[in-house]
Amino acid sequence: MKYKLLKQYFGYEQFREGQETLIDSILSHRDTFGIMPTGAGKSLCYQIPALMLEGITLVISPLISLMKDQVTSLNQAGVHAAYLNSSLSYAQYLKALSNARDGRYKIIYVAPERLVTEEFLTFAMNTQISMISVDEAHCVSQWGQDFRPSYLKITEFIDRLPQRPVVSAFTATATAAVREDIVAILRLENPTIVSTGFDRPNLYFGVEQPRDRYTALLKNLEDFPGQSGIIYCLTRKSVEEVCLRLEQDGYPVTRYHAGLSDRERQQNQEDFIYDVKPVMVATNAFGMGIDKSNVRFVIHYNMPKNLESYYQEAGRAGRDGEPARCILLYGGQDVITNQLFIENNRDNEELTEDELELVLERDRERLRRMTFYCFTNDCLRTYMLNYFGEYPDSYCGNCSNCLTKFDTLDITPMADAIIGCVRACHERYGITVILDTVHGSKSAKIRQYHMEDNPYYNSLPDISIPRLRQIINHLILTGYLELTNSKYAVLRLTQTSELVSNGTEILSMKLAEEYVPEKKAKKSKAKTVPANVDPALFEELRTLRMTLAKENKVAPYLIFSDKTLYQMCALKPLNKEEMLNVSGVGEVKYDRYGEVFVTAIKAYQ
Repeated sequence: MKYKLLKQYFGYEQFREGQETLIDSILSHRDTFGIMPTGAGKSLCYQIPALMLEGITLVISPLISLMKDQVTSLNQAGVHAAYLNSSLSYAQYLKALSNARDGRYKIIYVAPERLVTEEFLTFAMNTQISMISVDEAHCVSQWGQDFRPSYLKITEFIDRLPQRPVVSAFTATATAAVREDIVAILRLENPTIVSTGFDRPNLYFGVEQPRDRYTALLKNLEDFPGQSGIIYCLTRKSVEEVCLRLEQDGYPVTRYHAGLSDRERQQNQEDFIYDVKPVMVATNAFGMGIDKSNVRFVIHYNMPKNLESYYQEAGRAGRDGEPARCILLYGGQDVITNQLFIENNRDNEELTEDELELVLERDRERLRRMTFYCFTNDCLRTYMLNYFGEYPDSYCGNCSNCLTKFDTLDITPMADAIIGCVRACHERYGITVILDTVHGSKSAKIRQYHMEDNPYYNSLPDISIPRLRQIINHLILTGYLELTNSKYAVLRLTQTSELVSNGTEILSMKLAEEYVPEKKAKKSKAKTVPANVDPALFEELRTLRMTLAKENKVAPYLIFSDKTLYQMCALKPLNKEEMLNVSGVGEVKYDRYGEVFVTAIKAYQ
């Protein structure tokens, strides 16, 4: 039955890794927890059981855009689904509940805030609820990057139901500590836990440290003519500036941030989804719930505040499994901006002062780990996977570091001077003061702190500040120095610092050949379509898809993904039987759109 539904509604012949185990667990009425990367097909893991279980499945989701996207996608596939959130008027909300009571829907997406309202509780107490599925489950943990206090209402709601349904939870980004938190807070009973791994082999990861970020952005965009992508900025001001400059340079671009009106945000989001303006410049307010499969690049114009956020945002590229690129443009100011965001974060007013300080401390540590990502010379993919508790080979062959040639440099003399400077000033200052001291700065701050009297003052005048900063970051990464988590982070010695000072250890580090801060790793030219695909036919099918999308008022990728169009171009199906062999074409989709595409392929030949 599950394979029949998979093909009939979703157009696939086989399940992906982990999907069948999770589905079978739910069907056996066992609590279930899936940790799967973006694009791995988490939603199918609860949607297929929902169609097979007797009653209704409630999917608890954090964002309106996410619910709308999922419900539209299900309705396009032929599955009756609805959502209940603040975007509905009170009359629409009551109508949706009435339809649900009449058995019109198998799947209902609901905002967590709605769970304990009087109307919804009345509905839930008199309805057979077979499963509650918690999407974006990391939101339940205050140690998760998107903690939402409203998610704590979930267990309160479950406790009030006449019979406990099976509970499933899914997330794409969760460290070991957050996973444990999810299981405990949701009170999952002896759950089946499946983690398919965080790796996304189709994504290229790169870090650049350009002197001119906008120029670096333009160079990256040259590789993606006419393609869809997202550019993330830290602030609304940056979004406005970057979007305006790209518009002036002729790019089909739009913008998204919390300072825009609801109407404008909605219009801009639709322009992006419908490929009217395929390039989106946005703050991190954009993206969760945007299941756009043909995003070919995600460029971070600034460094985000933690690796969870970065991996989630970068993961919006290449959801169709085709090659995509994730580039981070780093600048030193990014750290300061993120520190300000962290120190001024008062989103969760329910925390006590002690709890708030603990959250701040963990946020500072996560910012440090994010910063180290920008400076490591080891494999970027390995660094991220290690952070999430996975330990693959240290060479991926698809990141800027793996594709860069490095020289190995003996840094023992420089490390000895830096460590000695930290010791001589009694571990009182941060990175900038130590750098300026060993470099021999004559700034007012150095004179104010009397660091010109430090025995290591001006000990490394011939080493550039960028190089010295790299060395300090390397010493922190390798444990020879420590950066405190306090508001004003200072450098501290560690147990291994003495090994350098007494000559016990020789230290070396990799540096890019002929080191220049803005040097870019060699990268392969982005391909518009795969080698076995006729680009002219693909463009014809893409144009046809856009026409159908406008007629049906849905996003193009909800008709067929680029990956499905690629396979149509390769197989050139000329009848229903052949078209149903194309991955992503199910019975319902064929009945709606299949014949039109078959006709177009016949005409092309």
